[in-house]
Amino acid sequence: MELNTKGRYAVMAMADIAKFGADSAVPLSAVAERQQISLAYLEQIFLRLRRAGLVVSARGRSGGYKLGRAAEDINVAEIMRAAEERTRMTRCMDEGVGCIGEERCLTHHLWAALGAHIAVFLSDVSLREVVDGIPITKLPTNNVERSGETVAS
Repeated sequence: MELNTKGRYAVMAMADIAKFGADSAVPLSAVAERQQISLAYLEQIFLRLRRAGLVVSARGRSGGYKLGRAAEDINVAEIMRAAEERTRMTRCMDEGVGCIGEERCLTHHLWAALGAHIAVFLSDVSLREVVDGIPITKLPTNNVERSGETVAS
């Protein structure tokens, strides 16, 4: 699976703001320190998140960022798209380009199906659930007892 730091860091930083920004804007420097992410890298990511309307900036002494919408109204897939992050399971880039030269690899459809499952899962998980814990009802049913528990982040 190809998932670089841009998408992971965007979700981590948004979760940090959801958790610590209920009362006021959160300085990006505080997010960088808590999440151990380069401030310069976060600034690049937040430019994209702001353009997508997922965060709003506040200027001044108590400036920083707040969520653009309620945490329960933002899903993880939106954050990944805003950060320009793709979850690609195969070496195939686009239509017409194969995994091996011009041909699809033997396992192409397996990895494409896995990518589709991941996309559905990320679309179904809200930022609030990332902060509070993913409900066990959203986890695969194999070997998981559904008792209303949550999985802590």
